[in-house]
Amino acid sequence: MIRVAITGPESTGKSTLAAQLAQHFQAPWVPEYARTYLNQLSRPYEALDLEAIAREQLAFWQEEAAKNPPLLFLDTELLVLKIWSEHAYGTTSAFILEELRRQPVDLYLLMNIDLPWQPDPQREHPHLRQFFYDWYKRELEQLGVPYVEISGSADERLRNAIRAVQQVVSSPTKPLS
Repeated sequence: MIRVAITGPESTGKSTLAAQLAQHFQAPWVPEYARTYLNQLSRPYEALDLEAIAREQLAFWQEEAAKNPPLLFLDTELLVLKIWSEHAYGTTSAFILEELRRQPVDLYLLMNIDLPWQPDPQREHPHLRQFFYDWYKRELEQLGVPYVEISGSADERLRNAIRAVQQVVSSPTKPLS
């Protein structure tokens, strides 16, 4: 199974691209659980909530992976929770850090900030988009994982993402160029 994670700052089209890729490749995708969790929360979120979100997100991934599809798309992943936690609280739970290190992802698609900001009650940092993009890129490089930056219009993003996924599908052991 090849797992592709869509990651990056808020309001960069992660969920849209995950759904489009799933449709294009006729493959399942696991939506971001944080939205559901936060919508059901009757108080401001806390650090412990991020670990709860991570645990449930992993459970959804495992449920979908148990069906053994050849390709699986992940709308966000544990790097999102690590960065969110470190920015909001200055720390990350040991659980999130450990699971991030073990996260079985074959390709990360790092979404650029070149789309217009879309206001949403769950989004918090329109003024820090470049800061977060740079942070994601540094983290991916430090993790030493394969990633491709996805930029451009919605159509260009989809074409670039399809090309990156096809490269991994056609040669999963060959590094990306």
